[in-house]
Amino acid sequence: MSKPNLSETRKVKDLILQQLKLKGAQTATQLAEQLEVSPMSIRQHLQTLQTKGWVCYEEERQPIGRPVKQWQLTQESFKLFPNHHEDLVISLLQSAETIFGKSGVEELLRHRVAKQVKRYQRSLTDCETWRDRTQQMAVLRSQEGYMAEVIPQTDGSLLLVENHCSICAAAQRCPKLCTAERDVFATLLGDEVSIERVEHILQGDRRCAYRITSTAL
Repeated sequence: MSKPNLSETRKVKDLILQQLKLKGAQTATQLAEQLEVSPMSIRQHLQTLQTKGWVCYEEERQPIGRPVKQWQLTQESFKLFPNHHEDLVISLLQSAETIFGKSGVEELLRHRVAKQVKRYQRSLTDCETWRDRTQQMAVLRSQEGYMAEVIPQTDGSLLLVENHCSICAAAQRCPKLCTAERDVFATLLGDEVSIERVEHILQGDRRCAYRITSTAL
């Protein structure tokens, strides 16, 4: 009997974690269908990930039959995803507040917003509409580790979703970082849209999500 391919095994585990991060709680069967791996293999991988403390499950009752296990990520698993040097960022924010006070931190954040806007604008010059700009923003944010996507809504609005916050620990220390992020979106997308944050990781949600609606609707 041939030995399991360790690289393939690791790849499947990584894909399971990524799917749970992107789409939230799922059953082993759902994961198996998406990853095109047998349900038995998925269950074995989930058990291994559970042993490591990276996934857990809640049983969901069904009208008929046994409850199903809805697998989801644990808080411990968040360290597996990019954090953009969170310890350094937190240390710098604490030092800035100690030396310059809260007004100094606010000035630092304004400077960060201005730099972000300038950097993103270079990639948005060819976007003709706010919808195009939103789509391109998701691409740029994903490149920075936010695992972003755009989900069209039935009312004509767009949901800009960030399935991972790569500065989450720093934002917990300085919530104004989140406000600054929204300011960046508002500046880049312009006055023709309104932006409302409808999900927020710091409030206990699985992801951050912004509803972007045309002011002409």
